[in-house]
Amino acid sequence: MNARPIDHLVLPVAGLTAARSRLTKLGFTVAPDAFHPFGTANACVFFSDGSYLEPLAVANRRHASAAAKRGNVFTARDLAFRKGRDRQGFSALVVATGDAMADHARFKMRGVSAGDVLEFSRGMTLADGTETQASFRLAFAGDDRAPDFLMFSCQRINPLPADRDELERHSNAVMGLSEIILSASAPSDFAPLAEQVLMTKAKPEAASIELAAANARIRILQDHELDAEFALPSTPDAEGLRGRLIIFKTADLAVTEITLAANDVAFVRREGRVLVSAAPGQGVLFGFEE
Repeated sequence: MNARPIDHLVLPVAGLTAARSRLTKLGFTVAPDAFHPFGTANACVFFSDGSYLEPLAVANRRHASAAAKRGNVFTARDLAFRKGRDRQGFSALVVATGDAMADHARFKMRGVSAGDVLEFSRGMTLADGTETQASFRLAFAGDDRAPDFLMFSCQRINPLPADRDELERHSNAVMGLSEIILSASAPSDFAPLAEQVLMTKAKPEAASIELAAANARIRILQDHELDAEFALPSTPDAEGLRGRLIIFKTADLAVTEITLAANDVAFVRREGRVLVSAAPGQGVLFGFEE
């Protein structure tokens, strides 16, 4: 199997204004707001490794609810997540694919399909003010034991512009994703799901599992491991698989620290990383490492 690259990570936020403010303070360049045809909106952070963050807000709850009732998996799962997580967090891991329909067929055959394929287009404003149209096809995978976390593959039918240099330059020196940390009481329970989405084998590591995407590492840990490595407290009331931490690859950690300090963002140094606690507009712990 050829491991899939991470395409993007979905981060539900209460509103895009707060998300833009927080992410800008963290040293990220944030793209202009963009609106989906089913009631949600985003303000993405693009990286030079081809991945991006998708801070996601509900722009029109009536449209989003109607889309969910019509079988739109994306909006249905987003609205459900917001009810249980106070509207903020890390709700989905997305891989790039060249054939979402083939992925959907495989997900169904392997028993991990989370619903029907979704195809849509949306407008996007570039940094220079020009407009473009992007089209996507999504194939969803999930596990009934993990109501708070979704995985899906994303086929860019009419892709986002290849030349995004301005949007991919960040004052914190971040180049892309390094590691994605999820948690579960029994990480191995979710190995089949992750393997089908990422197209790579899970490697057992004591009580946890590790998978290598084409452009980042994914670890599923138990809560006590999160506490030991990241001083991240456990969430005993949460169910199944959860998104807990995003670690970014930076070209110069000293530049990252200087940027955070200049913007009055609190951080700690731990095991060669800089860690920034979750805050409004940033629903999970962020880490930075060289």
